[in-house]
Amino acid sequence: MNKYSFSKHVIIANGQFPTHTIPLEIIHNAHTIICCDGAADSLLKHGIEPTIVIGDLDSISTKAKKQFAGKLIHIAEQETNDQTKAVEWAIAQGLQDAVIVGATGKREDHTLGNISLLAHYGKRISICSVTNYGVFTPIYGTTQLLSYPGQAISIFSLTPHIPITLHNLQYPLNQAQLESWWMGTLNTALYDTFTVESDNGICIIFQAF
Repeated sequence: MNKYSFSKHVIIANGQFPTHTIPLEIIHNAHTIICCDGAADSLLKHGIEPTIVIGDLDSISTKAKKQFAGKLIHIAEQETNDQTKAVEWAIAQGLQDAVIVGATGKREDHTLGNISLLAHYGKRISICSVTNYGVFTPIYGTTQLLSYPGQAISIFSLTPHIPITLHNLQYPLNQAQLESWWMGTLNTALYDTFTVESDNGICIIFQAF
């Protein structure tokens, strides 16, 4: 997976702070670090300086507020979560791409919500979510993705009524409707690329490291 390049603009969400070398390298090589307020104490613990700390500021300690004073952006509305507030800020600043880390690993409902939101963001900004195990990427319509032989691949359709055809995977599908999330999981790449073919379908792709 290290042959893939990631954005230099990083959003750190308030899930489990990364331990794998790849998301940690993404953070340490970042030009822009957009921190959701609940993750501010993790940055403080790891000696990482954010560009901004954003959110409703209900999950940040007094110590972190003091340390990052002048970098706090308070958005009180509760219609969106802090990850979305961070992505919207990145878009408003004109950023063309970003990578999210720390979006998984704590509450499962937050994890599912954060992953599914990628499809909401991806039409306006090139984005992915990197975990300790791999990368989640939203795709729209027919898309070819880089891979490597033996890479674990899972495909989650957010438009289950639209048929999907898979190429260059161990278990190819031909015009299949993925009506349940498990139906596109646990596949394997055979070559350096694979293709998800669909007519305006929306999917989240997971590629393991």
